[in-house]
Amino acid sequence: MSVAPDPSQVSTVTSSARLAWLDALRGIGAVAVVAEHLLPWVVPWLRPYTFNLGVYGIMVFFLVSGYIIPASLERHGDVRAFWIGRAFRLYPLYLAVIGLVLAMSPWLPVRQAVPRDPASVAGHATMLLDVVDIAGVADTMWTLSYEMVFYLLVTALFVTGVHRRSGVPAVLLAVAAVIVGMFVPAAALRGGWVAWASAGVFAAGLACVVSGRWRRTAALALGGMALVLLFLGSRVPWLGVLILAVMFAGTAIHRWEHGTGPFWPVPLTLALVAAAPAGAVQAGWWWVQPGVWITTMVLVAATFAGAMALRRRRVPRVLTWLGLISYSLYLLHHPLLRLYVWLTGDLRWSPWHLQLLMAALFVALILPAAWLTHRYVERPAQRLGRRLSARALPHGERFPSASPAA
Repeated sequence: MSVAPDPSQVSTVTSSARLAWLDALRGIGAVAVVAEHLLPWVVPWLRPYTFNLGVYGIMVFFLVSGYIIPASLERHGDVRAFWIGRAFRLYPLYLAVIGLVLAMSPWLPVRQAVPRDPASVAGHATMLLDVVDIAGVADTMWTLSYEMVFYLLVTALFVTGVHRRSGVPAVLLAVAAVIVGMFVPAAALRGGWVAWASAGVFAAGLACVVSGRWRRTAALALGGMALVLLFLGSRVPWLGVLILAVMFAGTAIHRWEHGTGPFWPVPLTLALVAAAPAGAVQAGWWWVQPGVWITTMVLVAATFAGAMALRRRRVPRVLTWLGLISYSLYLLHHPLLRLYVWLTGDLRWSPWHLQLLMAALFVALILPAAWLTHRYVERPAQRLGRRLSARALPHGERFPSASPAA
């Protein structure tokens, strides 16, 4: 799933090597999410219940995004180039997967949770699906909502010059997640009008950000909209706010590593994140029970800390390769898993050796498929985005407070 930039976005071999550990984390996160969806349908007896593989994988992704996305924006010092790059990084594959799901719909109907109305188109157009109460045509698309909210908030902080204070938003959002969990049982903003209104603000605001006209005003409006949707529109409000706290904790880690911020917000934020579901009124799932949730969060923190501690060592090529294809692997695996289970039939009560064989076969199919979409969809779009971003840089609005390359 990761939507953080891959090393192909980095201009030098040195930078690619320096960020290889982040690719390794993306690879680990992608495999965890694939396993979370594959095991219950094919090898249910292998699925762990002491922690949640899916939550583990996406939280690793969110920490990586929080760590690298603001650094990417600050490295260029140009919000126009940043958003051009993001658009060409995210949308081509996203649209391709939507097309795949729709193409398969005569045999595998689109999920019932997806509204059959124009508001669904508006929600998918902005990627703000989970904060406008629209289910994605692919199950994993919900996490992109929080990536997009993060981008909007980071842009607003950047244009106002307060982007270096990442620890403060991390702690405030973590505290808010605890409070929201205790008092807010469901989204307050509902209905198709939310998707349409947010799509209008999103389109107009980004047009101003990219063009440079009323850029600060537009960025602040987009950031304000993102906060309103996060707190009032998230399907699970406490979880949505908590995800943003985790992402800003990733940014705080980056600040601390480069000597531009304190470390104390990180453990405080993660402690609040671990405690958040305990008092939440909307927390009836097995994976938010205290033992399971805390174990999952400890594993996330340990994985990130371990990778960071070893970041100057050689990273196994298989992990960096999985990181390169992680966005394709994340978005593509669920639709293809649905097709696979439709073709093979229910394997949950099959002999264990057949289950293992069929699980291995799916992995052998999804990895080349993800590599193909990365090679022929993602990479050409990224190259085009980099060319357009390079043209944008001389004309965009730069900010002298931007930090060196991260």
